Parts: sequence; structure tokens; C-alpha cells
Amino acid sequence: MDSSLFFGLSTMAYISAMMVYFTYVAFKKSQIGVIATGITIIGFISQTFAIIMRWKEFADLSGMGFLRSAPLTNLYESMVFFVWCLILGYLIIEFKFKNRSFGAFITPIAGLALAFIDLTGVSKEIQPLVPALKSNWLLAHVTMSFIAYAAFSMSFSTGLMYLITTTEKRSESAYIFWTITLGLFAVLLVSMGIDFFTFKVKVRPEIFIHSYLFRTSFLHSSSVINIISYVLAIAALVLVWRYGYILRTVITKFNVTPDMLDEITYRSIAVGFPIFTLGGLIFGAIWADQAWGVYWSWDPKETWSLITWFIYAFYLHSRMIRGWKGKKVAIVAVMGFMAVIFTYLGVNLLLSGLHAYGSR
Repeated sequence: MDSSLFFGLSTMAYISAMMVYFTYVAFKKSQIGVIATGITIIGFISQTFAIIMRWKEFADLSGMGFLRSAPLTNLYESMVFFVWCLILGYLIIEFKFKNRSFGAFITPIAGLALAFIDLTGVSKEIQPLVPALKSNWLLAHVTMSFIAYAAFSMSFSTGLMYLITTTEKRSESAYIFWTITLGLFAVLLVSMGIDFFTFKVKVRPEIFIHSYLFRTSFLHSSSVINIISYVLAIAALVLVWRYGYILRTVITKFNVTPDMLDEITYRSIAVGFPIFTLGGLIFGAIWADQAWGVYWSWDPKETWSLITWFIYAFYLHSRMIRGWKGKKVAIVAVMGFMAVIFTYLGVNLLLSGLHAYGSR
């Protein structure tokens, strides 16, 4: 018995919980909600066991000791830990606010993220560490960074829900912003899905991005297919903009209020920001000095981490000093998580730098 068994169980549990949460939202039966929460907790416990076992497997193989063997050294392990943090954050919110409706938004992210690992051929092997990673700072820096990422992802979800529930007119800038954002996410996910099922290859994500991504749509060798893809994408964005108000009707049935969403968004960022500042930037700089002899080198990962920090600093400054609330800061929260996504995945997979080992 190894960690892969428990990771598989947690993946099935989160996907099952997703379907049960959808059923709960549809029928509003408290018994169904309890079952959904129970399945999510089972998945979380299974994933916790998997991470502990992976940690032990890594420690036994590397012989570097417990602290230096944290399973957070490649894309597979970081995604698994991100999902673990996300589910933990969701469970805390569910029990604090006594509302299970958020599960219908969070468990799909968890289940699909873990399923993505299997579909894309992300390497699950325990790999020897490069010299720069053999440090006691690994545990503190990476762990705290991903705890912050999970908090920011919660603020993204609730910030987007806030915009959906508080905008009615299609001419509103906030309405246009969230419909375009949601529409682009949908278009990108559908396009990537078509690529996966068309080419059916399992290669490292960075190879897939450079060699296969959007080759069946926007980057196809046929100009006709390119034009059709762009026309369909624009049509999809127009449809989301035209009928986006339907989502408002759906979300208001989840027993969530704008004030609750605004509070969760603020609390998530208020928790994630200092953790990211300390673990992501300060501890990262100390580690960089030990590994490369310089605290800051304007590596792409460092640069985008700083951009992310400024966005969330602006959110807190705007809310606490200038008194901004509502749609303005919700837009900032959504934009902040876009920077997080690029910092986490975009830099590793698209750019080169000192942090390139994170893509393996």
C-alpha cells in the first residue's frame, strides 16, 4: 500500500462529493448536504494520509531527514497540496458559516485538479532534488505559499459570486468584467479539453503547452478552423454576457448573501496576505540568498510574486484605508487570483528562470 492509493481515493471522493453537493443545491435536503460534507471529509482524510505517506516515501528515498523531505518539490506534489489546503479552507468556512452551498463550487475544483494530473501525464515519480531545494527553508516557504494560494482561491470564488449577485445591468462595468472573465475561463477550458481528447498524449505539461495546446482550435494549421474558433469564442462571450443574469438567480438560491460573500472574500485575503508576505516573499528571499547568493534577482517567479503581492496589498489598502467595499474590491480580488494562477503555473510552464525546476 502506497500514497497513490489514498490519492486515488481522495480524487473519487471529491468528484462524488461534487455530484452530491449539486444534488443538495437542487433539492435543498439537509440529509443530502450532510452526506456531501461526510464524503468531502473522507476525501480530505484520505488525502492527508496520502501526503504523510508520500512524505515518508520521500524521506526514506532521499535520506535527507524529515524537514527536508517535504513532498512539495514538483508540479504534481504542489497541486496535491494546493487541493488539500483548498478543501481545508472550505471545510472551515462551511462549519463557520453553516452553509454547504459553497461545496458546489469548491469540490469541482478539487476533483478536476486531481483528475487533471492523471489526464495530462504529470510525473508522479519522486525525483532527486536539485541542490537549491536541499534546504530547511523548503517546508516553510512552499507550505506557506500554497496555504496563501488556497486562501486567495477562496477569495476569487466568493469575489466572483459577489459580482454575479450584485450586478443586474449589462452595461455595468462590473457585469462586463465578470462575464468576460467567466467566459474566457470557459472558452480556455473547453479548448484545452478538445486538445486533450484529440491528441490523447501524456507528456509533461510544459511540452503539451508548447507542442499541442490550442492546436485543434486557435493555433490550428488551417486558417479556416482558426477563424471558426475565434468566431465561436466571441459568440460564447456574447452569450455569457447576454444571459449571465441567470447565474445571479441560481446563486441567490444557495442561501448566500452579498454581505456574507464580501466578508469571506475579505477574511480570505486578510489571512492569505500576511502568510504570503512572510512565507512567499520574506522566507523565499532568505532561501534565495542561501541557494544563489542573492536575496532578489528579478527572476520571473519573483517578479510575478511581487505583482501578486501588490494587487492584494492594494485590495487591503483600498478596503481598510480608503473604505472601498463591494464591487470595486471584488474586482481586485478576482484580478489578484489571475496573477496567482500565472505566478503558480504560467511562470513555470511558459517562462524560464531559477524556478523552472517547479515544472517537472
